[in-house]
Amino acid sequence: MPARNETKEVMVPDVLQIPQGNEMFEGYRAAFETYGFSPAVKSKGFLYISGQVGARPDGTAPDSVAGQTEWALKRIQELLRIAGLDFSDLVDVTSYHVDIEHTLADFMEVKQRFIQSPYPAWSIIGISGLSRPELKVEIRAVAALRD
Repeated sequence: MPARNETKEVMVPDVLQIPQGNEMFEGYRAAFETYGFSPAVKSKGFLYISGQVGARPDGTAPDSVAGQTEWALKRIQELLRIAGLDFSDLVDVTSYHVDIEHTLADFMEVKQRFIQSPYPAWSIIGISGLSRPELKVEIRAVAALRD
């Protein structure tokens, strides 16, 4: 039985550091601070990736759901790359879709180009809106860190 004064080791989450000058995220650095979130955090063997929207590095969003899905997945791919990972390390993904009845087929077509078997667990959720009216897709993900 441990002594009463014995302290437990506390694991502090480690924010994934995006290198200065990274074209994919340079325009978003202010948003991380303004809205108080990190693009990705390492904790207890996993990389937790915040929801990535389908916006280009300059902040503009393609008109098509396919274009937005591609940019959201490229952003996730870049965060995985920075962490020394790739899509095969994903274990859990959640995607949020505006007007899901009319946009899911376009989303799935792009998703299938990026995500290969064995597939991560994936929840697809229809929603009424995202942070900006032109945004139609947001994807958050969890990846297992490599030993």
